[in-house]
Amino acid sequence: MNEEASFKPRHECGVFAVHGHPNAAVLTYYGLFALQHRGQESAGIVSATGPGADFRVHKGMGLVSQVFDAGSLETLKGDRAIGHVRYSTTGS
Repeated sequence: MNEEASFKPRHECGVFAVHGHPNAAVLTYYGLFALQHRGQESAGIVSATGPGADFRVHKGMGLVSQVFDAGSLETLKGDRAIGHVRYSTTGS
């Protein structure tokens, strides 16, 4: 792949983030659910509370609704979170 082509926007995968909300991971879950059409192979969310806080991570293979449940979202406490849905492409 030439360098110019690697910088072009693609339509695989999706990213969603929330900052400054006490239930950031839950909102991120709903955002990923809305982006599910952009990636149906795996999903993940990482959350934290405040600068220097430990990251909490949950990820897995499958649809958003298969990867996360109420228990896994409960472990992702924090006021900031970022999540992704993934659709693998050749060479990934």
